[in-house]
Amino acid sequence: MNSPMASRAVTGLCSPPLCGFICHRFFAHRRPSHIRSPGLGIWSPPLSRSRCSGFSLRLRSSPRQIHSLVESVMEELESIRSRKRLRALNKVGFPASKELSEVKLGKRVLQKGLLLEFRKDPQKLLLAVTQKPDGKKNWMVYDQNGTVSSIKPQQVTYIVPGIEDFDHTDIPAFIHKAQDLLDPTMLEYAWAELLENKKQVTVEELAEIIYGSSESLESYCTHLLLSKDDIYFNEIERKGSHTAYEPRPVVQVEELSHRKRVKEESEKELQEFVGLLKSAKAKPVHSKPPKSSWTSEESIERWVKSLEAYAVDACENEEQKKTAGNILKAMGLLKTSAAAVNLLIDIGYFPVHVNLDLLKFNIRTEHSDEVLLAAEDLMMQSADLDEVSRKDLTFLKVYAIDVDEADELDDALSAMRLQDGRIRIWIHVADPTCLVKRQSIVDREALRRGTSIFLPTATFPMFPEKLAMESMSLQQGKLCKAVTVSVTLHQDGSIAEYTIDNSIIRPTYMLTYESATELLHLNLEEEAELRLLSEAALLRLQWRRSQGAIDTTTIEPRIKVVNADDPEPSINLYVEDQSDLAMRLVSEMMILCGEVVATFGSHNNIPLPYRGQPQSNISSSAFSHLPEGPVRSAAFVRIMRAAEMDFKKPIRHDILGVPGYVQFTSPIRRYVDLLAHYQIKAFLRNEPLPFSSGELEGITCLVNMHVKFARRLYNSNLRYWLLEYLRRQTRGRKFRALILRFIKDRVAAILLVEVGIQASASVSVGNLIGDEIEVVIEEAHPRDDVLSLKEVLVDQEAITEEVS
Repeated sequence: MNSPMASRAVTGLCSPPLCGFICHRFFAHRRPSHIRSPGLGIWSPPLSRSRCSGFSLRLRSSPRQIHSLVESVMEELESIRSRKRLRALNKVGFPASKELSEVKLGKRVLQKGLLLEFRKDPQKLLLAVTQKPDGKKNWMVYDQNGTVSSIKPQQVTYIVPGIEDFDHTDIPAFIHKAQDLLDPTMLEYAWAELLENKKQVTVEELAEIIYGSSESLESYCTHLLLSKDDIYFNEIERKGSHTAYEPRPVVQVEELSHRKRVKEESEKELQEFVGLLKSAKAKPVHSKPPKSSWTSEESIERWVKSLEAYAVDACENEEQKKTAGNILKAMGLLKTSAAAVNLLIDIGYFPVHVNLDLLKFNIRTEHSDEVLLAAEDLMMQSADLDEVSRKDLTFLKVYAIDVDEADELDDALSAMRLQDGRIRIWIHVADPTCLVKRQSIVDREALRRGTSIFLPTATFPMFPEKLAMESMSLQQGKLCKAVTVSVTLHQDGSIAEYTIDNSIIRPTYMLTYESATELLHLNLEEEAELRLLSEAALLRLQWRRSQGAIDTTTIEPRIKVVNADDPEPSINLYVEDQSDLAMRLVSEMMILCGEVVATFGSHNNIPLPYRGQPQSNISSSAFSHLPEGPVRSAAFVRIMRAAEMDFKKPIRHDILGVPGYVQFTSPIRRYVDLLAHYQIKAFLRNEPLPFSSGELEGITCLVNMHVKFARRLYNSNLRYWLLEYLRRQTRGRKFRALILRFIKDRVAAILLVEVGIQASASVSVGNLIGDEIEVVIEEAHPRDDVLSLKEVLVDQEAITEEVS
């Protein structure tokens, strides 16, 4: 502040030129009464102390005298202000008549020693001193950082006036002095004075009004104020480094000021929210604030909901997306959904293993109170429209076989050897339509869901849980209403006779697949019926194969996760071999039931959701060289064509090797099965069929969309937990793997036999499809769906030494 220029800027506050007085005294205490201050209402001159340019007043005497003196002083002060304002405006070329005049922009040619501002890149402006020409148009400059570079004339944003031979070493001091003089409020006062004249003004002319001087430092400070201003002045003309400005209209200034205040308030809220995030993030896992704390206040909830929507790629609009991006930026994170997910996990809002798909697709996890009340009413009802026609099959031994954690049991089996040696089978299917009426509120909700969703962490049933488990499901030792498909098989496994009846049964055993297989291996005399079911299943398999059926049995993983919201939940892994005796038994009986229902529908012209699947153009014999089981099944699956539907008559299902097929055995879990029940039950009662073929097609199309999504949801969630299971394994643990096929060169698709997950890995030369190798886990990242495996190479020399 020791330079003459700076001295003038400071001393001008209380001495000529008068525009300095206008800036620091007059502007500070008066604003024109016709101009609104943004957000402050109408401006009016306050009655405050008056002391400027040596004029002072000591107030004594009575209040009335004081009031009179104040009025006199204010009138005199206003007269002084008017004269000074007029002088300042005249000084920059504004005539007293307030007529508009044209502002002429001069042109300055670049020459050695000029102090200028240039744009180094889109985000950075620097001061520099010109050194010498560089070619025809460019100039070499020495910038404020001590760097010499070549700039184009287009990069120059401002040439500081009044300087012709500036020393580049003085740039830092010049910048420091400029920073001391900057006061953004000065623009507001200058705008208020210039608004009446609606006059164009250059940077130097505005410097005269603000600082009382257009010298180098003051002009540069004014340029800085204008370059950062987005409210009061509008840039109207630019010629090279010279720019003309005009004051914006009052309405526009008010709007811009309002936006600025809103933005500042939003930025303040953002910083406060970021502070909460950082605080929560720093806390230990068990000390994180509960999720409810982030939604207790509307302002905080808005921020966190924006972040949540961004995390699951479900932002409702660009504003929400921008808000989340600003949060991530303020936290020093990348603007990615993965970064948002990890942040929400770090603050405890999301559990470590959050299922993003449930949030992204807004899955119905709970039934509404209205549906639950309707379900309660159904459970209280005792009327049964089919009571008279139900066959009493309580004399049969009934086996219900399912996974051990199954909640909804909707099918069971019985068998008997007839006197002629043939086997008769009863397939009992739960009868939910005896409770749920078509188009009732419970039925409509089941239709909206389309299927029960089974995940490793939870089950989201199609029907309310209590209704499905207690009133609809088959329960051991209790009288249960069912629809029973009775079939007598020929010796070759084909269908000899069949009936479909409403029935009442009493399930004898509830078995898991493991326990049923164990009973079959024990070959107990008292469980002869179970052996008959197994024998019938074998006959059916042989018959279907003779009809061209393709065996796609493989190894399937099943996971049950306990306390999924914990950072380290318990994972129970089961690997099911679909060729297992009990699984084969159940699978064959379900296929048999589907074939019978399709045949029944065909004979009685009943519109049903008939399902078929054409054979591939590639013959199954092309894979006869592959070993049976997962390897051959994987090859078959890759060439299988998409399933097809017909709603008037059966179509052949080549993959199953049956002339027709209808899904019928899971009406509690699948709405398409329930549709078939509605049709069959109406026919058995001699009532009009509830659905035409066209109506069935429309409903099934809608339901299949939900089914496909549920399947994708299940597969992605299962894979996540399989990867989490592998991530936890001891490093270096070896896993058995089957080579299913080669993808490229020595990269093979493999199946981890002990886990049931498919992956890819490079395998050594000499390995063939169907060979078993050992691999170790190099990387497993569930959230990123990354699984990296490495083959364990056999040390042939060590084997040779061991053998010798």
